[in-house]
Amino acid sequence: MTDIVNSFEELPSPCFVCEEELLKKNLELLKKIQDEADVKILLALKGFSLYSTFDLCKEYLKGCCASGLHEALLASKEFGREVHTYSPAFKEEEVDEIVSLSNHIVFNSISQLKKFENKAIGQTSIGLRVNPEYSSVEVDLYNPCGAFSRLGITRKNFDKDAIFNVDGLHFHALCEQNVDALEGALKSFEEKFGEFLPKMKWVNFGGGHHITRADYDVNGLVTLLKEFKIRYPHLEVYLEPGEAVGWKTGYLSATVLDIVNNGMDIAILDTSAEAHMPDTLAMPYRADIRNSAESGVKAHTYRLGGNTCLAGDIIGDYSFDKPLKVGDKIILEDMIHYTMVKTTTFNGIKLPSIAIKKADDCYQIVKNFGYNEYKARL
Repeated sequence: MTDIVNSFEELPSPCFVCEEELLKKNLELLKKIQDEADVKILLALKGFSLYSTFDLCKEYLKGCCASGLHEALLASKEFGREVHTYSPAFKEEEVDEIVSLSNHIVFNSISQLKKFENKAIGQTSIGLRVNPEYSSVEVDLYNPCGAFSRLGITRKNFDKDAIFNVDGLHFHALCEQNVDALEGALKSFEEKFGEFLPKMKWVNFGGGHHITRADYDVNGLVTLLKEFKIRYPHLEVYLEPGEAVGWKTGYLSATVLDIVNNGMDIAILDTSAEAHMPDTLAMPYRADIRNSAESGVKAHTYRLGGNTCLAGDIIGDYSFDKPLKVGDKIILEDMIHYTMVKTTTFNGIKLPSIAIKKADDCYQIVKNFGYNEYKARL
């Protein structure tokens, strides 16, 4: 479905709203880096897969990186440019289709390479994910190179005699970090795997590059990429940020359904931390709410709770200048990257609608959800 409404007040609730002009601004910066450093930037679907924006995204980016068959299908059917697919382990019954869809297929282990390379030879470019064992991510849940990581091959386990058909190496060591973290990871990568780069055709620097964050050192990134290409002029270089594409491009709007008191005021919303923004519980991550402050800073403090029966479905404690009322809208900022792709129908709660705020300030409602989506997942 596609409906057009002219005001925020007309939007369904809850609703993810992606602002097209903010997305375009991010894409323009990524395109600038591509052009200046002569690299290719891919959209990581695991972080941003709002395919109703792909016509815009593909004007700027070279393609998508996928984490398995379904993302590869989405990239191929909806984006239509390069498709690079990596998975911790590919399934026998899916790998043929993945190969047919992908420009690059990246294996996570030597055993997976040996098992499937004959299916890929002559059909797609073969890569290996390696682990540079450079760990600068503070939260273990998001640390690809943490202790005992299953992601990528360490130098100790790298079989140089098995890579005859391998065209490229992929490493991913970052999570929403600046260029200094990439510099450290790249140094470790070259120390451990540099001897193999002269035989390769490409290298993929993975994701976690917070390029569109206000304090990111864009010039430093361009310099680092140019210097790498001077050292290895024959290599095609890829980056695959997800959060940098969707970073601060929109929000999740929700409505206050009820206000109760049990030692403090508690506002119950028509959204859910557990079902709609799980990072607030898993990371933990504190959502930024428009026109609010920490508990006790402003005159009226509320605990914001989700509309499921999970006792811990709590978004957090926030204060506001004015008392909240039933029917008030709450805007949870920066909910387009990673949050949208993690939603569930836990407790039968309705998934948030999806809308695009267009350049003319109207809203295009691209998707509403209901009972059928809940039932189909069960």
